[in-house]
Amino acid sequence: MNKIIIGFVGELASGKGCASEYLIKKYKAGYYIFSSPLRETAKKLYLEETRANLQKLSQSLRETFGQDILAKIIAENVKNDKRKIVIADGIRRFPDIRHLSKIHGFKLVYVTASENIRFARIKKRKQYSDDKKNSMAEFKKLQNSEADRLIKTVAKKAKIVIDNNSTKKDLYKKLDQMISKLK
Repeated sequence: MNKIIIGFVGELASGKGCASEYLIKKYKAGYYIFSSPLRETAKKLYLEETRANLQKLSQSLRETFGQDILAKIIAENVKNDKRKIVIADGIRRFPDIRHLSKIHGFKLVYVTASENIRFARIKKRKQYSDDKKNSMAEFKKLQNSEADRLIKTVAKKAKIVIDNNSTKKDLYKKLDQMISKLK
C-alpha cells in the first residue's frame, strides 16, 4: 500500500478531530495539526490558549515568515512520517495545501456538518477556554474570522466529502469506506 496522506478541511466542530482520533486508533495513522506549532508557541510565551491568541500568533507568523509557514512545517512532518496513513488536520487556506499537494498520496477531505450540530458540539466539548462563553451569534462571528473565512472556498478543492451530520458510528463507517477506496 502506498502512503495515504489525508488533509482534513472543515468548519469549526465539523468532526475533523473525531475523524482523526478514529483513524489514529484504528489505522495507527500519523497525526499533525496546523494549530500545534501555535499552541507550542503560546505555551512558551505563557499565553492562554484561546482561539483569539492562536489566531493572532498565526497571523503574525504568516505576515512575518510567509503565508505558508505552517504548511511548510506540516508538510515536512508528513513527508518524514513512516506510517502508511498520515493526517494533516486543520487546513484553512490555499497556502496550507500548496506544499501538501506536492506529496504523493495527498487527498484533501472535506468534513462537514450543519451549523446547529456544530454549535451544539462546540458547547459540549469546550476545547478552548472561551468555548463555553460563546453564543450562536459569537459562533457565527468565529466562522467569519480571518482564520476560518476561507474554509468553504478551500473545501471546494476536496474530491472527498464526508457528511458528519449523524452519529459517530456513521462517521466511522464513512471513514472506513474512504480508506478502503484509497488503498
